[in-house]
Amino acid sequence: MSVTVEKKENNMAVLTIEVPADEFVEALEKAYLKQKGRITLPGFRKGKAPRKMIQKMYGAAVFFEEAANILLQSTYDEAAKESGEQIVSRPQVNITQIEEGKPFIYTATVALKPEVQLGQYKGVEIPKKEVTVSEEEIRSEIDRELDQNARDIDVDDRPVQDGDRIRLDFDGSVDGEPFEGGKASDFSLTIGSGSFIPGFEDQIIGKSIGEEFDVNVTFPEDYHAENLKGKDAVFRCRVNSISEHQVPELDDDFVQDVSEFQTVDEYKADVEKRVRERKENARKSANETAAVKAALKNAVMEIPDVMVEEQARRLVDEFAQQIQSQGMNMDQYMQLSGMNQEMLVNQMKPQALERIQNSLLLEAVAKAEKIEISDEQLDEEIGKMAEAYRMEKEKLYDMMGEESIASMKQELAVQEAVKVIAGAAVEVDMPEETGENEETGETPEEN
Repeated sequence: MSVTVEKKENNMAVLTIEVPADEFVEALEKAYLKQKGRITLPGFRKGKAPRKMIQKMYGAAVFFEEAANILLQSTYDEAAKESGEQIVSRPQVNITQIEEGKPFIYTATVALKPEVQLGQYKGVEIPKKEVTVSEEEIRSEIDRELDQNARDIDVDDRPVQDGDRIRLDFDGSVDGEPFEGGKASDFSLTIGSGSFIPGFEDQIIGKSIGEEFDVNVTFPEDYHAENLKGKDAVFRCRVNSISEHQVPELDDDFVQDVSEFQTVDEYKADVEKRVRERKENARKSANETAAVKAALKNAVMEIPDVMVEEQARRLVDEFAQQIQSQGMNMDQYMQLSGMNQEMLVNQMKPQALERIQNSLLLEAVAKAEKIEISDEQLDEEIGKMAEAYRMEKEKLYDMMGEESIASMKQELAVQEAVKVIAGAAVEVDMPEETGENEETGETPEEN
């Protein structure tokens, strides 16, 4: 087998792969053995017709497609390795010669790993952020913990009030016709949560257990279901039960029940400490993100479109797994969002490009800084994983194999590169970017 490489613009390349004629003959024989059981010729039992007879009846190329698939699967990986190039995309294959008695020749168009020209990555400027903890933040954290320890008490001597948790039957209709998703029995609803269409929950306030009544609402113009946008709807409702959400008082007794502290003051001091630590961690993460972003602006790299396309499709696959874990499949999501696969892929492309650029930048910094992960560092990381998975470290080593271990070392080196960039960054006063979440350092689109 011979391989030649022709490099193209934008880090693309065409590999021309020539497979000897005798290997193509062997592939034809394998194709015949694989497919002969499905072929019947007069005078022969099914699966017993000779190859030459089949080719005479159906043409010389009858087994070419299967033979080509066999050779592509058996030769491409070796050819890619023989090319000596760092290939970062699936090949786009084109067969240029396929004829018995001649070499089998095909081309594979691929993306090559882009080279990165590093600019300044040490001493980049990032926004200066002070970590402060307000009384409102402390109170909000305490309120969350109080709510987690609240009790729901069934009540039957009064009508529904704002904040109650109720069980509700409802049956909705538009123009007298029921619609999908408009009916439920014993549905759990917190009044005031905004879970339903605007105006729905307000009309339940004042209703008693067992009372049947109508709720009249109008679906918003931007409602996700096209057939319901802007439509007037009537819901026939019945309240089955009411429970009152009783939040405990913040006092020494509560503190002693839920913590190791004795007094409210001690508890509040601990809450402040935890909030500050969380915000410090968020600040560190935001600084790392800002520093890498600044270093990326100083770097030069040319990313092939096909590389972005494939990364975007991987992000879509990750998104599909994420929503599946939340009880929704992609078909349902597409229906609700009005999107299709290609629209979602295109939406993911900016994020895909950023992920690729960050990865290439950090690999280049790790190389420039000669960052190497020691066996001790690797062992420590695998030890953490083993503890998380509750298994013996040696078994985890055995399961991972050399390729996974090499990949982990690369990832650890990248993490060290982030520390190099962020550790040398200079915090300066500059205008705050809009749309960023101070707590996480993420933009709303990333959540």
